[in-house]
Amino acid sequence: MTTTLPLSVLDFVGIEFGETATSAIGGAVGIAQAVEAAGYRRYWVSEHHNMRSLACSAPELLTAHVALQTTTLRVGAAGIMLPNHASFKVAEVFRTLCAMHPGRIDLALGRAPGTDPLTAHVLRRGLQVDPGAGFPQQVAELLAFLGDGFPDDHPYAPLVAAPVVDERPELFVLGSSGYGPRFAAVNGLKAVFAHHMSPEIAVEVLRDYRREFTGDDPYSAMSVLTFASEDEDDCRQFEAAWALTMRNLARGVREPLRPEQVVEAARSGEVVSDDRRMVVGPPKLVAERLLELKEQAQVDEVVAVTPSLDRARRTTSLVALADAWREAA
Repeated sequence: MTTTLPLSVLDFVGIEFGETATSAIGGAVGIAQAVEAAGYRRYWVSEHHNMRSLACSAPELLTAHVALQTTTLRVGAAGIMLPNHASFKVAEVFRTLCAMHPGRIDLALGRAPGTDPLTAHVLRRGLQVDPGAGFPQQVAELLAFLGDGFPDDHPYAPLVAAPVVDERPELFVLGSSGYGPRFAAVNGLKAVFAHHMSPEIAVEVLRDYRREFTGDDPYSAMSVLTFASEDEDDCRQFEAAWALTMRNLARGVREPLRPEQVVEAARSGEVVSDDRRMVVGPPKLVAERLLELKEQAQVDEVVAVTPSLDRARRTTSLVALADAWREAA
């Protein structure tokens, strides 16, 4: 079997202006197939709700759909926002996915809602949930349902998360603050940090994860906003598209971007991107910078996040990155 690159993809399954959700999901499959052929290790989908511009409200279904149409790529959710779900049901769903696609399913766990407060209220049936307080217990219950088991005197001990399978998904803990990597380290779990959300602390908290890890086999990854192209206009449009997306979210606008809006913003400098969040430029330079970040943060793999632009350019960027990575590594 060919060794995969220490590269993965996090996809928000964006719905482009004028297209249907069906087309967007079909396009996501196309990206997964392209990065599988390019040698990527994983394809992950996020969990976001109440967004007309995204089709990733049910990452577990997308995981099944993409896994069915790929062969070697690891596929999963990054993540399942655990406070939105019952741990027992998550265990059932991901055991079913493992039964359907043995050895290929990932499950990354987050404690944020992945949405706005009103939608979180609906998802949690109006319950007053404190993710910081409840997350550790939810993770412990999930691990028990996935195979660790409960003590004999625990009320959940008689329960079985069916179907019973011999494996569990490869588990990660997501984080965009120090909490996630610290929680993963203390509990001997794998960690993924969102550099694309908190670049100013990413390297420090991931290095702390290594130092504080309890166990024998630490493993970490870092997701980075990435776009690789020799075309300077495409690079500027990627930066503008992300900046527009963030501005729209701050204003409560959740619609797909119009292509002409992105082009105009890139030309006029109407919006300014945060350069610390992005690694953008010719593929060779992007690969070299990502390798530097990988070494600085002491992570095992890099997760490319390439949203907002049209799918064709995003796919081309991801394939070019893989080729450049091989040459630079």
